[in-house]
Amino acid sequence: MANRDNHYEAAFEAYLRQRGIPYVAVDEARRSLLADGSSIKSLDFIVSSPGPTVWLVDVKGRRFPSGDSLSRHYWKNWSTCDDLRSLSQWESLFGERFRGLFVFAYHVLGDRAPLPAARLFEYREGLYGFVGVGLADYAARCHRISPRWDTVAMPTEAFRQLARPIEEFLRSGSEFEG
Repeated sequence: MANRDNHYEAAFEAYLRQRGIPYVAVDEARRSLLADGSSIKSLDFIVSSPGPTVWLVDVKGRRFPSGDSLSRHYWKNWSTCDDLRSLSQWESLFGERFRGLFVFAYHVLGDRAPLPAARLFEYREGLYGFVGVGLADYAARCHRISPRWDTVAMPTEAFRQLARPIEEFLRSGSEFEG
C-alpha cells in the first residue's frame, strides 16, 4: 500500500487510477531485505505500460515553485544517493524489462507550472504536474549537492531537456534518449 499520508504519492496513484493504468502500490512501511541480509529502499509503484517496459517508480514530491517569495526555485529535482542505488538494485532484481523511473510530482503553488494546464492533474483541490526521468539518464547527469545529506540533483537545463510528461512514458513504455 502506498503511503496515503504523502499527498504526492496519493495524487500520483489517483492519476493512475483515473486513467486506468495497471499498477501495484508497494508497501513502504519497511525496507526490503535481500538474500544477503542487506536492505534496500522500497520503490513506490510498479507500473505497466503498453510497450515492453514495466516501470519501477520512485515518486519525488516537490513544490513548484519551492522556496520563499524572494527566492523561488521551479525545477527542484534532488534525490538521495540511496534512491539511485536502490532503484538500480530493483532493476537488477526484476530483470531487463523493468526500468527505474523517477516521477517528479510537482504540487503547483503559483501561476507557473511544469506542464501546460491541460496536462495538470487536480487532486484534493490542488494541481499536480507529473514528469518522469529514467534512472539511467538521471544517474548519468546528476551531481552531488550535499555530502551531509547524501543528495544529488541534475542541472536545471539538463533536467528540463530530459524530463517528460509522465503520460509519454506510460503511453509507449519506451525509454527516452537524452
